[in-house]
Amino acid sequence: MPAISASAPGKVILFGEHAVVYGQPAIADALLEVEAKAIINPLIQGTPGEIRIQAPSIKLDADLSQLPIDDPLATAVRNVLVELGIKAPPPFKLRVTSTIPVAAGLGSGAAVSVAIIRAVSAFLGQPLKDARVSAIAFEVEKLHHGTPSGIDNTVITYRKPVYFIKGKPPESFPVNESFRLLIADTGILSQTRAVVGEVRAGWEQNKNRYEKIFKSIGEIAEKARELMTSGTGIASYLGTLMDQNQYLLQDLKVSSSELDRLIASAKEAGALGAKLSGAGRGGNIIAVIEEPRRSDIEDALYAAGATGVIATKVFGGSWGPLE
Repeated sequence: MPAISASAPGKVILFGEHAVVYGQPAIADALLEVEAKAIINPLIQGTPGEIRIQAPSIKLDADLSQLPIDDPLATAVRNVLVELGIKAPPPFKLRVTSTIPVAAGLGSGAAVSVAIIRAVSAFLGQPLKDARVSAIAFEVEKLHHGTPSGIDNTVITYRKPVYFIKGKPPESFPVNESFRLLIADTGILSQTRAVVGEVRAGWEQNKNRYEKIFKSIGEIAEKARELMTSGTGIASYLGTLMDQNQYLLQDLKVSSSELDRLIASAKEAGALGAKLSGAGRGGNIIAVIEEPRRSDIEDALYAAGATGVIATKVFGGSWGPLE
């Protein structure tokens, strides 16, 4: 039997992080420039039910039976077996690799889960539909983030711009006009679970104040969707909305001096607007740019301490529904 492989992209949140956990809308898109990959080969000399999981980047090389109940990679595999009702699958080796920076707000954990779920279900002859892939990946996300919104697994599974409200069916939407982004990494790990927990603690202590901030962030996401769907010359407007979103994230105290420095440097070099993307306190910033200024902005970001810069484009065009 030939090897079976599956891949999944990263993701970038454009608007709405943190507020999305509290019922406000968020917008995200797939980041196709990076990906996680899962490759499965049969174990010719193995016994039924034997599964070897290898992930060189985290120095993992172990049998599934040896991994703890809360190991994310093992959980993704086990959940697929439960979903398909298979107790003793043909023996196989699963190798996982990824070019997505870890703990950087780009969906590394969800992408790995989606790639594994697709590869394992395909190997077992029962490839799962997107809705089930996303649902299983969401369960794994709980190990990474505690109380995830579900936006990472959704946008990574469907590989489309997504307008997302927790607890409601996600919506894809047409983007009327393409625009460009630069994504710059602070090089500092973003501890999503801890940051989300701290925001929750603040919300529990002062719900009125936090609810106002979340509502304002949600209104920005709604305006952004309207612009992206029907606007023209939208880059500068989206940049302004990103600036407004960043002020509110600073008010939530999830930014950091390193993120703020990259944002300021990008704007000084000509970016139309910028904000952190993801949980914050590290990870990445995103900046809306115009192509003629790209090189200058990249240089400024590296000079300000960025450890990596990814250029991407949100493409205009029609999208079908999520199915």
